[in-house]
Amino acid sequence: MKIGHLDLTSMHTFIIAELSANHGHSLEIAKQTIKAAKKAGADAIKLQTYTADTMTLNCQKKDFMIQSGTLWDNQNLYELYLEAYTPWEWHKELFETAKEEGLLCFSTPFDKSAVDFLEQFDPPAYKVASFEITDYELVRYIASKKKPIIISTGIATLEEIEDVVAICKQEGNHDIVLLQCTSSYPAPLEGANLLTLPDLSKRFGVIAGFSDHTLGITAPIAAVALGAKVIEKHFILDKTIGGADASFSLDVDAFTEMVQAVRDTERLLGKPTYNLDESAIKGRQFSRSLYVAKAIQKGEVFTEENIRSIRPGYGLHPKYLGEILGKRASKNLSKGERVTKEMLD
Repeated sequence: MKIGHLDLTSMHTFIIAELSANHGHSLEIAKQTIKAAKKAGADAIKLQTYTADTMTLNCQKKDFMIQSGTLWDNQNLYELYLEAYTPWEWHKELFETAKEEGLLCFSTPFDKSAVDFLEQFDPPAYKVASFEITDYELVRYIASKKKPIIISTGIATLEEIEDVVAICKQEGNHDIVLLQCTSSYPAPLEGANLLTLPDLSKRFGVIAGFSDHTLGITAPIAAVALGAKVIEKHFILDKTIGGADASFSLDVDAFTEMVQAVRDTERLLGKPTYNLDESAIKGRQFSRSLYVAKAIQKGEVFTEENIRSIRPGYGLHPKYLGEILGKRASKNLSKGERVTKEMLD
C-alpha cells in the first residue's frame, strides 16, 4: 500500500504533522509551519477541512456547551470551531507550499462538501477523524473516492471499526489504515493501550498506526516498536501562537527529536534474523572455547584440570568437552594450546 511515493509496507514509518488549528489565523504562519514540518523530518502535513457550520449548529443550548473534562470546557462548540478552523480559501496555497517543499499534503474532511472541495487538489489520502467514525455515510463517501483512507479509532467500539472497514471494502477501497488513538487532549499514558496496534493489523488485515495526543515523544517510539507504520502528531511552529491544540502539540525541536527517535527505532528493529553480522563474527573471539590448561604428556588422560572452557574463542567449541574428557592425548601438549580433535588418541 502506498500513500503518494511512500510504501507503508516498508521499514519507513509514515510520519504526519497535524496542522489542525495551529496557525493562529495567519496564512503565513500556516505556510511557515509546513516548511518547518519538512525540516523537522515529517513525511506529510495534514489539514482539517470544515467550517463551524459544517461541524455543528450555532446554538447556545446546554447540549452545545462543552462540559466533559476537556481543555475546552465551558466553550460553545460553534464558537470553538469558528476559532479553530482553517479557511478553505487557504487550501490551494497550502497544498502548493507542501508540494514545493516535497511534503505530502492531505486533509480530514468533516462532511461531504469538504470531500468535494478537496478533490480538486487530488490529495494522496483522506483521513477520518475519531469523532467522525460513526458517520457511516461520510466514511462511505470518502472511501468511494478510491484514495487510501486513514481512520482514527479513538471513540469507536469494535463493532463500529468492523462496520467502517466493511464499508470501505464495499466501496472497493482496500487501502485502509487504522490508527490506535486516545481521544483525550492531552491523552494520559495509561490510556494509550498500544498493544492494540498489532491486534488491529492482525484482526482487520490492514496497516496499523498511531494518532498520538499524549505529551512528549515516548508514545510514538513505543508505537513504532510495536508495529505502527503511521504516526500522526499535532505540530506547531511555536507554542506562543496559542490556539485550541497548542498545549498538546509538539514544537519544531520536539517534533525533530521525535522523528529522529522513530528513525533510530526503525534501525533498531531491523528484521528477524539469526545470521551473524561482521561485528558478531569478530566478537566470537571473546567467546569461550577449549584450551589446554596445563601441560599434558602424550597418552595422558584429559581431565577437567588440564582441559578447560575459557576465553578466547579460537579453540574447539565447548560442546565437545564431555566427548574429550577421559580420552588420551595423541602427543605432548603445552599450556595455552587450542584444543583440536586431532589431539585425541
